[in-house]
Amino acid sequence: MDQLKTILVIIPTYNEKVNIDKVLERTLMADPRLSVLVVDDGSPDGTGDMVEEYSKTDPRIRLLRRPGKMGLGTAYVAGFKYGLEHQFDAVVEMDADLSHNPADIPRMIKFAENGADFVIGSRYVSGVNVVNWPLQRLLLSYFASIYSRFVTGMPFRDLTAGFALIKRPVLEAIDVDRLRSNGYAFQIEVKYYAWKKGMKLVECPIIFIERADGSSKMNKRIVFEAIYRVWKLRFESMLGKDG
Repeated sequence: MDQLKTILVIIPTYNEKVNIDKVLERTLMADPRLSVLVVDDGSPDGTGDMVEEYSKTDPRIRLLRRPGKMGLGTAYVAGFKYGLEHQFDAVVEMDADLSHNPADIPRMIKFAENGADFVIGSRYVSGVNVVNWPLQRLLLSYFASIYSRFVTGMPFRDLTAGFALIKRPVLEAIDVDRLRSNGYAFQIEVKYYAWKKGMKLVECPIIFIERADGSSKMNKRIVFEAIYRVWKLRFESMLGKDG
């Protein structure tokens, strides 16, 4: 069994002041091995200031401030680099709005300790486990995963999942500087490169609950990026540029 001793939960934020105290508390309660890195994109609502105050009294809370809204993908890349630099055994991608339940992280850790390199918190591996999403949003997400499986050849049910545990060797192997996408496309891209490197990806069933507070960052640009980015991944594979 591969024991994980230190795990960094990366939480990108932009105007999440209404949620950040709850997500920090619940995450740190989930497992004593967890630390949290909040990557804040200059939130006008003061999210970063709140996190900075919490970090003064709890060394497990860290803050990375960025000057403005730079996107989800680049926030995760910054978090991945931080995790590598500070020698964490694994990182977790997680949303700030509690749509991902921090209480699921211990189950994801067990999958990783039993041999998985990359654990996907999957909404679709055991049916459709999404609560309070409008039908249009649910269909978009569900069929985006089907479309991405068809184009890339990956066999996983939830390729657009934004909840994942990734071991350090995966980040070292895929070269995080090559990750250029945001939103759905970023989540597909990081899974694709890990899969092409021969890493073991498994899906851990979760229940996704739509945010109760704050506003979603989804927009049409994110959707269109995912549509064309999967074809770019496919062409890279055909040209032998994905290794």
